[in-house]
Amino acid sequence: MASLRRLFTFALFSYTFFLLISPSTTEKVTVSLYYETLCPYCANFIVNSLAKVFENGLISVIDLRLVPWGNALVQANGSFACQHGPNECLLNTIDACTIAIYSDVARHFRFIYCIERLALQNKVDQWVNCLGLTGLSRLPMDCYKSGYGKVLEQKYASETSQLNPPHRFVPWVVVNNQPLQEGYQNFMSYVCKAYKGPRLPDACRSILLANNSLKKANTRDAVCYAS
Repeated sequence: MASLRRLFTFALFSYTFFLLISPSTTEKVTVSLYYETLCPYCANFIVNSLAKVFENGLISVIDLRLVPWGNALVQANGSFACQHGPNECLLNTIDACTIAIYSDVARHFRFIYCIERLALQNKVDQWVNCLGLTGLSRLPMDCYKSGYGKVLEQKYASETSQLNPPHRFVPWVVVNNQPLQEGYQNFMSYVCKAYKGPRLPDACRSILLANNSLKKANTRDAVCYAS
């Protein structure tokens, strides 16, 4: 737990520092992640790939959007059916509430990161501890219990259903309206190539050097397919 707190503290410090030199919103690259909380490949991407943009400073040029719906369905009676069961519906909604309540991306990402890290450790039943670990209140739980979380999830369901082309699996990453599909693991290279601001982030030099020839990742057994 102490190491997790140190990681969160370092990430928040780095994010705050880079905000001081960040480009204008119009120059930022929009990265949208469509995911579901209990897909192991979404968890792996969030914890081991997406989190790196907070560590290397690339977040300074990214407008990061997290959309917690994934492959869920709205049933005829208005209830939700999630690919990995009721607990996933609960956590998707908790994530939606957290994003709405704590609009600062560093704050809500820390919480989502915490949950996904627990999911990778098969300890997701301890998710409530993430509220305290990340310094958040119990407002997301109140949001869930009030029913407002369902309203938020309906909005995300609508957005996900209108993706063009439709998402085929999660994690589904979109950079400046371009779906990366099987190339989602190379999202940082796409961000660096899409950025049109005056100064290329230092992290892009090494990222582009390592990925100067973008190749689609092998997604066999690395995604949760939509039914």
